[in-house]
Amino acid sequence: MELVERSVKVEIDSGLQARPAARFVQEANRYASHLFLEKDGKRVNAKSIMGLMSLAITMGETITLIAEGTDEEVALNQLTSFVTVTKV
Repeated sequence: MELVERSVKVEIDSGLQARPAARFVQEANRYASHLFLEKDGKRVNAKSIMGLMSLAITMGETITLIAEGTDEEVALNQLTSFVTVTKV
């Protein structure tokens, strides 16, 4: 199985900080696939709150979601929806 990647523009008002980051990690942990989030060449585990917070993602930034595993497409679709339409 190979990695599936998708570039996404973050549309959450507060970006992926604090509460939205925690909710994103909760969502990511629902999937069996290995999930990563990349910004400016730095890749972190999407299931790690500390990794996610270290990227300091703000509204309007483009991130890359990366998945590998049995439910990679479903996971990418859900996480894409989360950062583009979720109102926190």
